Amino acid sequence: MIAVIQRASEAFVKIDQKIKSQIDQGLVILLGIVEQDDITDIEWLSKKITQLRIFNDENGIMNKSLLDVNGEILLISQFTLHASTKKGNRPSYIAAAKPEIAIPIYNQMIEHLNRVVGKDIGTGIFGADMKVSLINDGPVTILIDSKDRK
Repeated sequence: MIAVIQRASEAFVKIDQKIKSQIDQGLVILLGIVEQDDITDIEWLSKKITQLRIFNDENGIMNKSLLDVNGEILLISQFTLHASTKKGNRPSYIAAAKPEIAIPIYNQMIEHLNRVVGKDIGTGIFGADMKVSLINDGPVTILIDSKDRK
């Protein structure tokens, strides 16, 4: 599972010209799922994301987590994170999990993050044509791969 995490001061996702979800201070997470992902990836990645100390403390130092600042999450599925660009100019998405595997994992990730943060997170709709807008605060953008836990 790959997550691109962006610290945002505000963000929203539109589907069919309508806002589906919206957050204020928090994290926008673009999530790519592979067939090998399971509950251990969900648990590890959720903990890592919510405990990352990437929010400023009273001295302007990134020393607080999402949980510390009572931040929100906007989680967006994005199979293109698993694009292979090694051959030619057209990316291959063969590594990305098929919807019948990815959708249940995505839904488990939503449920797990809801429990960890203690409130409902914002989401897109798996497979929909989405327009994601955010103000990247910092900017702070971090890439985490649950298969690379070194």
